[in-house]
Amino acid sequence: MLADPRYVPPPVRQDGAEGTLAWLRARVSRFSTGEAHARRRRELVALLDGLAPTRLRREARALTRERDGAWRGVPTAVLGAALGVGDTRAVPVAAAGYLSGEETPQADAAVAELLELAGLPVITLLLQGHAATEALVENALRHARPGDDVDALLHETLRGDPPLRATRRLDTRTGEEVTIDLVAANRDPAVFAAPDRFDTSRFDPGRFDPGGGPARHLTFGHGVRPCPAPAHAIALAGGVLEGVLG
Repeated sequence: MLADPRYVPPPVRQDGAEGTLAWLRARVSRFSTGEAHARRRRELVALLDGLAPTRLRREARALTRERDGAWRGVPTAVLGAALGVGDTRAVPVAAAGYLSGEETPQADAAVAELLELAGLPVITLLLQGHAATEALVENALRHARPGDDVDALLHETLRGDPPLRATRRLDTRTGEEVTIDLVAANRDPAVFAAPDRFDTSRFDPGRFDPGGGPARHLTFGHGVRPCPAPAHAIALAGGVLEGVLG
């Protein structure tokens, strides 16, 4: 289904007032289809090409240690600085309704504030990265055990306890909306032995690309609309975990 172009994101409303959350959601790649999606995705990829994951990881680790392990907000602050946005305080407020579409005056005000600081592609990366990366760190810390390899811990968390647990698609042939259960997909016994067991050893750090790939979980997507920044997400989360866990 993720590889079939006939399944597209459910449409979002297109009549939001300029500068509001609804207006922004109608103009980002995540909720777009066709050429609009391809063009907007290219803009994100071009921005990401200028960000070295190794540097993001190093800076996330350093900032986490500087804050004595108080890691919340670190991934967004590091990504924002790398994208030229020094003040990211509005990001969590705007991100609260970014995926769900829940519109509030607070979210609209936060979007307006961010638009004064950056263009849509930069804001898109900050909003998409905020909730997912923070939730990934939180979930990974819950599962962490002494001696865990950080990258293996992150990929097993992405597989077994992902920050985004489901995604939706619209079948363009029937008009039916379908929910894709990523947790169930990532626990396919044909792919993962003992799929309900949290086991970091299933991801040997010597045999997989930290950006995704051989890990084979679907949390970063697949096919038509994969996440444009898996390596950057792993880098930010990995730096934070190294700062917290030592």
